[in-house]
Amino acid sequence: MIVVLELLAAFVLIVGGAVGFTNAVEWLGHRLNLGAGAVGAILAAVGTALPESTIPIVALVRHPGDPEAIEIAIGSIIGAPFLLGTVAMLIVAGSAIAFRTRREQDNRVEIDPRSTRRDLHFFLAVMPIALIVGALAADKPVRIGVAVLLVLAYFGYTARTIKQGGDATDDELQPLFFARTKDDPPSTLPIVVQLLVSLAAIILGAELFVGGVQSIAESLSVEPLIIALILAPLATELPEKANSIVWMRQGKDVLAVGNITGAMAFQSTIPVALGLMLTEWDLNRYAIAAGVAGIAGAALALYALPRQRLRPVHAAIWGGLFAGFVAFAALA
Repeated sequence: MIVVLELLAAFVLIVGGAVGFTNAVEWLGHRLNLGAGAVGAILAAVGTALPESTIPIVALVRHPGDPEAIEIAIGSIIGAPFLLGTVAMLIVAGSAIAFRTRREQDNRVEIDPRSTRRDLHFFLAVMPIALIVGALAADKPVRIGVAVLLVLAYFGYTARTIKQGGDATDDELQPLFFARTKDDPPSTLPIVVQLLVSLAAIILGAELFVGGVQSIAESLSVEPLIIALILAPLATELPEKANSIVWMRQGKDVLAVGNITGAMAFQSTIPVALGLMLTEWDLNRYAIAAGVAGIAGAALALYALPRQRLRPVHAAIWGGLFAGFVAFAALA
């Protein structure tokens, strides 16, 4: 019961911190007079991906050399694209089918095919590299070289996204949580304070999460990597991807799908680069199986989404990929 409460507290701190951090980041972009495209592609990406990136950093920095901490770090890094390529896509397909009578476009998914293909092509190009390097247990110079290439690739992807995004209009920002006067634009001080407090909450939540996963793994005699592969993305990715359900119900398919494919592009580069530099990146069969499942889900999305019609068979395949990995891990 103590471990369960510890994990619940970790989830609350991580998700709450991420919400506060993203809100402050949006206002920071406003204060810096950055365009909406730059805020969305750079600052918002940092805010939404911070929980996923914090867990491996905390695991490796706070527990240096601990094999269990290394497994948790790798599990959280691989788990994010695994969940995005399976459960997140299942959410899109299931929402389009479930809300078809409420949506003007029925179960058609009206997206921007060009941006969707760009995101998925990028993911399918870089994610296999991470798995191959991990399967071969490459030496440190090779890992560092690949990490640098992944970071450069993401910067190139970001620049291309901003360039092709056009002049986006600025949406009305939610009030800053730490602002005393909700009607006036907040000053820099409360923005910075909210950033720091939110970051502290995420770090504390990540520390609790690492300890909770270690306890569960020991009590169940299961590898910590397996627990992290499933729990880490469920804690950090799924609450954010719940927005996609609302957007799909409202017929805002571009937002719902872009929220997922854009996250896939980030999760396959920057967090992986951290893992390549801070660990031996020696992936076992569970990490490779989860990565392959995420790639298979992305390949199906690349086939189905540009055709703008999702069917029950697509949802069944995405759900089957996730359930198949869980069954494989449980039986193994």
